[in-house]
Amino acid sequence: MNATIDDVRCEALFASDLQRSWAPTAELIRAAVTDVVDRIGENGCAELVAQEFGEHPDCAILRMLWARDAIRLAFAA
Repeated sequence: MNATIDDVRCEALFASDLQRSWAPTAELIRAAVTDVVDRIGENGCAELVAQEFGEHPDCAILRMLWARDAIRLAFAA
C-alpha cells in the first residue's frame, strides 16, 4: 500500500516534538516534518504512529486530527 505525501507529512508531524499548544508556524511545521523524515524515515514515522495508537488511542486521535489540519495549512498550495 502506498502512502500519499500528505499521509507521510501527517505521520511525521505526529511523530515530531512539536505541540499544538505551541501554535507552531507553517515554517516550523514544514521544518519539523523534514527533520523527522530525514531522521527516522517514512516507515519510522508510521511505526511511531501505530505505537501511539496502540498505547494511547485517546490521545493519538486528537494529535492526528491536529496534525492533519496543521499539514493542510502548512503545505497549502
